[in-house]
Amino acid sequence: MHSEMFEPTIPFGEPELMRASAYQRYLDEMKADSTQGRISTRISQLSPSLQADLLRFGQDGGDSEVVEVLAACVRHAKRVTIHLQCGARVVPLTVFAQERLVHSPLAMDELIGKHLLELRVMHVEPALLRPPGDPDRALVGAEHQHYPIAPLLWELAMRGPRRDLLPEIAGPAVYRVAPGLDVSKLPASGALIAAIQRLARTQASLREIAEWPGLGRERAIRLLNALYLQSGLIVSRSHPDAVRDTWF
Repeated sequence: MHSEMFEPTIPFGEPELMRASAYQRYLDEMKADSTQGRISTRISQLSPSLQADLLRFGQDGGDSEVVEVLAACVRHAKRVTIHLQCGARVVPLTVFAQERLVHSPLAMDELIGKHLLELRVMHVEPALLRPPGDPDRALVGAEHQHYPIAPLLWELAMRGPRRDLLPEIAGPAVYRVAPGLDVSKLPASGALIAAIQRLARTQASLREIAEWPGLGRERAIRLLNALYLQSGLIVSRSHPDAVRDTWF
């Protein structure tokens, strides 16, 4: 009955993922229903603050970026499922913000190793799955499909399509690495690790960080986004250096 919703040929061992075209038709039908007052109960269950963030991302008429949506989910500490278009398929990525985990039916090394630049947010809704250890085991995904969220956030910040600071840390400011950040666990080396260690000792503006050896403006922006997503960045807007910075 629903065979048209899946790829006709799926390699052995690959998860059965819905086709992006079929899922888009479902979203279009849901949107049409909502204009008639039949708002999806799943959508309405998102917290008002998270809904406001997600709507803000799309105000310019473009698509929400994956890193923006993940950052919002982590910031609001909500369990959500982000339906990502990955080529011709849809990957339901469930975010367990408090547990710092994600669930993905597609292996993470394939998701971010092969498809990082093509991922597109199609839809966000409250999660149906429960995190590992939940008493309702029927709603807990397969153990091998759970992954730590930190590496995904790092890769999205450092290699994803976004080249601007995330809205929460943009504008005149100085930055410093939070004291509790375990630098040894970050997948950084060379100029990046040197910059992180320097930011652990002193604060600096984006202009200053961009001038450090081996960085430049884009790499400095990506590093600040990555540190913020690891909950490892202190942003000060009242510091005299931030007030004097006219680069923005």
